[in-house]
Amino acid sequence: MPVSKRRKKKNSPASEPATYKADSVNPRWLAPTMLGLLVVGLAWIVLFYLTSGRADLPIPALRNWNLAVGFALIIAGFGLTTRWK
Repeated sequence: MPVSKRRKKKNSPASEPATYKADSVNPRWLAPTMLGLLVVGLAWIVLFYLTSGRADLPIPALRNWNLAVGFALIIAGFGLTTRWK
């Protein structure tokens, strides 16, 4: 029985190895902003716990919502980590 010939595949763009573009570099503001948000959020929560019985810092009117502010800053910092290349 005769064997059929296989078709030759053309080089498609998907089969070529991926090359990185010059714009795949992180923006200069990304790392300092990301680390700043993480550190400020952590400091906000630590300051709240250390002064909760006495001075009610960082913002007395927020009371326990100061925890939400601290965690929101930390979450924003982790959100920026998704842009890291």
